[in-house]
Amino acid sequence: MRSINSIIFLLIISISISSCKDFAEKKENKIEDAVKKEQLATAELRKVSLNIEGMTCEIGCARTIQSKLSKTEGVKFAEVSFADKNGIVEYDVSLISENQIVQVVEKIAGGDLYKVTETVSVK
Repeated sequence: MRSINSIIFLLIISISISSCKDFAEKKENKIEDAVKKEQLATAELRKVSLNIEGMTCEIGCARTIQSKLSKTEGVKFAEVSFADKNGIVEYDVSLISENQIVQVVEKIAGGDLYKVTETVSVK
């Protein structure tokens, strides 16, 4: 009987600790989301069009470039078209520059495949 009570007690303690941990994580996530929303509200966003040479296919090249750009801090949106040999990138100027965006593209796959030949600001 005593061991059953001990097991029940330990189970209740474990659930309590787990619940507190989940609550703390949810609270942290809400704070992070609020900070991100505030950053977006105060961000100075710009768009740039990139002419990209060296792409040989839609999935392997264009999607890889788009994925790398999308995961880059400061980039809010990226879309790359193999057919047009073009990419559109929306970015926060306080976090990343146009030159840094070009460097991200040109460093993909060791820096030997892709070359940004022209950048044009988009309004």
